[in-house]
Amino acid sequence: MNATIDLLNAHRSIRAFTDQPIETSDLHTLIQAGQAAATSSFIQACTVINVTDAEKRQALAQFAGNQAYVAAAPVFLVFCADMKRHQLACQMHDAPMQSGFTEQFITATTDCALFAQNVIVAAESLEMGGVYIGGLRNNIAAVSELLELPELVYPVFGMCLGYPDQNPEVKPRLPLPVVLKTDRYTDTDDQAHLAEYDEVIREYYKTRTGGQKDMSWTEQISGMLVKEARPHMLPFLKEKGYLLK
Repeated sequence: MNATIDLLNAHRSIRAFTDQPIETSDLHTLIQAGQAAATSSFIQACTVINVTDAEKRQALAQFAGNQAYVAAAPVFLVFCADMKRHQLACQMHDAPMQSGFTEQFITATTDCALFAQNVIVAAESLEMGGVYIGGLRNNIAAVSELLELPELVYPVFGMCLGYPDQNPEVKPRLPLPVVLKTDRYTDTDDQAHLAEYDEVIREYYKTRTGGQKDMSWTEQISGMLVKEARPHMLPFLKEKGYLLK
């Protein structure tokens, strides 16, 4: 192994932060590291909003399900899939932009995910920590209005960043045979692997919560997937000019 792989394998979600601020120069370094991520066809379809206004932070915390660390973290970033600048690029060359394609939604959203992962890895290399905030999509229209996002721009997720004031254990991931296949898809042995993994996760939760949470991974996932998953997202994205064809 090497230091990069060790860093990646040590990732934890951090939700409690010290009062130490993140210097502006360090934040710029993190964003530039994000820009270095792979980008489909050089489309560069991610825009990051650094939310510093305290009232906006508090509103975003409420929109995300009353997650207090959204308001308290030294830095809170909102990663937006952004095809607006591409519309401008087309206008600069009198080229009518063909928009609304599902492929454009996939590439812009993937660009954001790759960009953000570079940011958090870079932050961890500087002894910072953070957590993704997908809860912004609970009230995505309100988030969009608060941040004045135009057509062709939508908030994919947020990210809290700061210097850790907690030291949680690394959460065990799925067994390698479940996620790595050879030549074709097969799930013949997946149930057996998941049963073993369930016991690992059950023990992890017991240790992490002092015995207050007793749940396996498959119990957690099955409980989540019997519920609707933000059905408001499709009409919102269509209003923003995505997923029209």
